[in-house]
Amino acid sequence: MKVLALDTSNRPLSAAVLNDNQLLAMTTTNIRKNHSIQLLPIVEDLLKQTGLSPNDLDRIVVAQGPGSYTGLRIATTTAKTLAYTLDIDLVGISSLKALAANVNDTGRIIVPLFDARRDNVFTGIYQRTTTGWDTLMEDRHISVKHLVANLVEMKAPVWFVGQDVAIYAETLKLQLADNFHQVSHAENLPNAFVLGQLGLQATPVEHPFNFVPKYLRLTEAEVEWKKKHPHEDTKPYVERN
Repeated sequence: MKVLALDTSNRPLSAAVLNDNQLLAMTTTNIRKNHSIQLLPIVEDLLKQTGLSPNDLDRIVVAQGPGSYTGLRIATTTAKTLAYTLDIDLVGISSLKALAANVNDTGRIIVPLFDARRDNVFTGIYQRTTTGWDTLMEDRHISVKHLVANLVEMKAPVWFVGQDVAIYAETLKLQLADNFHQVSHAENLPNAFVLGQLGLQATPVEHPFNFVPKYLRLTEAEVEWKKKHPHEDTKPYVERN
């Protein structure tokens, strides 16, 4: 199965082409550039490197969120359009789970983390097993205080992954002491090869154009709208699962 995997959920961008579990080509950037300008040329270059055309693809795998609103929309819109146009599978994978999957060690408690500002983070708690993954806490938007409380109760070593861990490292170290661990620098970046491997085992969506990012919190526009319409329960501006 030939797979195109895309992750623009945060500042780094990662895209890869796989043939089953074999990596054919991958590009990862970590610079402040507009993903909407970068993504399609990178995809075109990857296909050129591998000697493939879009029609050779069997599946698109995309990081579904959480993450940057703009970043998520760029990759998901591209993925949906390609999947619909080419009439191929579309699979969404948690951006956090994909980051956790950078850590190969079985049994470790892994906490991928994205900064959500104001002492809040997007995070989940994962553990790799011999047969796959256990989700110890579903992805969510949570205060650092409450995340730490959950981890302290576990009374076990925790490995944090993600560039934004550095923002809260002092607080996490203070509260978790010797149970606080960080992964290597390379493991903090999204890896579209790893994302694609996760997507090989996942179930495709039934209808690509019903696929939406998982933002895990309201947009600022939604927050303001709800303030002005506190008694109205209607569909929000931004669709989300």
